[in-house]
Amino acid sequence: MATEAPASKLKVLRLVLWSLVGLAAVAFAWLLLVRPEGPTVTSRADPGMPGFTIGAPFTLTGSDGKPFNSAQALAGRPYAMFFGFTNCPDVCPNTLGKLAKLRGQLGKGDQAFDIVFVSVDPKRDTPKVVGDYVELFGTPIIGLTGSEEQVAAVAKSHAIYQARVPDKAAPGGYTVDHGSQVLLFGRDGKFVSTIAQEEADAPALDKLKRIVA
Repeated sequence: MATEAPASKLKVLRLVLWSLVGLAAVAFAWLLLVRPEGPTVTSRADPGMPGFTIGAPFTLTGSDGKPFNSAQALAGRPYAMFFGFTNCPDVCPNTLGKLAKLRGQLGKGDQAFDIVFVSVDPKRDTPKVVGDYVELFGTPIIGLTGSEEQVAAVAKSHAIYQARVPDKAAPGGYTVDHGSQVLLFGRDGKFVSTIAQEEADAPALDKLKRIVA
């Protein structure tokens, strides 16, 4: 009898364990049957996600210190939009210079399309600093800045990466990494295409012709 007691207890334990497994299986099946179907939530911050659209109405601060409302100021206007900063050593001045040159090559004057420059360094780029900077290119450029929260929100809605990076060699001890592509928008305010930093002038000019047509 001494050897049968442990065996009996083991048998009971096995029965209990199998009962629990069975109950768990039934509960799981029930959850699958009654679980409500909901919409799939995707992040609109990721341009790779279905349904993502680049661009949204925004309000920043113009170089004159006044609010700049894109829905009003850019209504019916094709425009090229670039995110950069005034302490940028090469990419930013080269890109804005290229846009100024290409607009001249269109032969439709300075009003052919708007060039919009948004600073991703609002800590240093005050409205006056941005205004003085865009005047260096000898053609009308809309220079914009704002609070760090405002700029971050606009960059996010336009799928532009931007991040402050420590750099002892840069003024203020930091630089800013940012997306270098130019965003092109048609007269209806909808995103059309991009111009890459390394893109040749001819295909870039063809894209600009399409948004001003």
